[in-house]
Amino acid sequence: MNIVFVEPGFPANQRRFVLALASVGAHVIGVGEADEYTLDEELRGALRGYYKVGSVTDLRAMTEAVRFIQSKVWVDRLEATVEAHTMVAAQVREATGVPGTSVQTTWLCRDKPSMKQALRDAGVPTAASAAIDHAHEAWAFAEQVGYPLILKPRDGAGAKDTTRVDNDTELAHALTEFGSHGASSIAIEEFVEGHEGFYDTITRDGQVVHDWTTHYYPNVLEAMRHRWISPQFVTTNRMADSSFYAEVAAMGQRVIEALGIPTSATHMEWFHGPKGLRFSEIGCRPPGVGCWDLYSASNDVDVYREWAHVIVHGMPEHQMRRPYSAGIVALRPDADGQIKGYSGIDQIQSRYGQWIIDGHFPPEGHHTQAVEAGYMANAYVRMRHPDYDTLRAMLDDVGQTIHVYAG
Repeated sequence: MNIVFVEPGFPANQRRFVLALASVGAHVIGVGEADEYTLDEELRGALRGYYKVGSVTDLRAMTEAVRFIQSKVWVDRLEATVEAHTMVAAQVREATGVPGTSVQTTWLCRDKPSMKQALRDAGVPTAASAAIDHAHEAWAFAEQVGYPLILKPRDGAGAKDTTRVDNDTELAHALTEFGSHGASSIAIEEFVEGHEGFYDTITRDGQVVHDWTTHYYPNVLEAMRHRWISPQFVTTNRMADSSFYAEVAAMGQRVIEALGIPTSATHMEWFHGPKGLRFSEIGCRPPGVGCWDLYSASNDVDVYREWAHVIVHGMPEHQMRRPYSAGIVALRPDADGQIKGYSGIDQIQSRYGQWIIDGHFPPEGHHTQAVEAGYMANAYVRMRHPDYDTLRAMLDDVGQTIHVYAG
């Protein structure tokens, strides 16, 4: 199978998708923005060809690249695993006749108001939402639904630029902020009270063949706005033992069918609270923030290779037996500036060494990243354990014991 892969060299984990595809027998042709010689030797060795473009989000350049590749070899698939690349990839597929996720499905997975309307029409419970092109529409929505409300870019990924507003003053400020950043249209939605998590899958012809359920502690908006929090997300190994996880999986399958997702990775966010389970949003691509690393560690299976095996051979290579839960705890510097040192690392290593997957501790003098930059922006520790509750306690202990000093 000949597979064109978009941007094999950046960001850094892109190479893992290429290596996985090559490991299961695919012939991978990369299309990227870097010079081929700048790719590392192992990555170059996994590629059967490489085509440089000025930008992988330039539709004309990408279409020309794929058509050139098609003039040399038959192209079976075109894969893009970064959110910002998915729409152009879908448009190129339709222009060149390459199978894969359609423009319509990609648009529904990126445009949040349209996504939610399609899912409401299919009977999937979601928050009330709307697309806002003018300020008066936001005020009308607020009057109808009430506060609190969530505002976000229509095609944003994760919590980036997501804003909660609790009153008229905050709504006015948020609208001004979005306007000053050039946003011509935004998504506005009802704030759903409850616990937040995500459900990730690998699908084949619209059916889930692998899945994982993961919890946030605390919810993302809170985690990304307070320095003192050492936030976590933890994937559970209890999916077979809970009616709630069965409900999450059933909802996920309905979402996949309603949006017409064929063979792809997906990343779905959900809330569970007083109103029950509510779908939040979906990305038709793998999750970020090292989630597949946790899924690999929790199953002793290479999830990147599983994804590749489903694409190339149409079936999984291994089942997810879930011997472990696995999670990450983010460790925030006590101030912005430069890293000055750490404490508590040796104590954690001595207490939990056998359960630590890995850790990341930027060296002294390294510039810190903002709190809202995410779970892997500064220091972090990843761990696994057979018991979910024990793992949660261990991650809490890491967050309380390890201190990151900066200034």
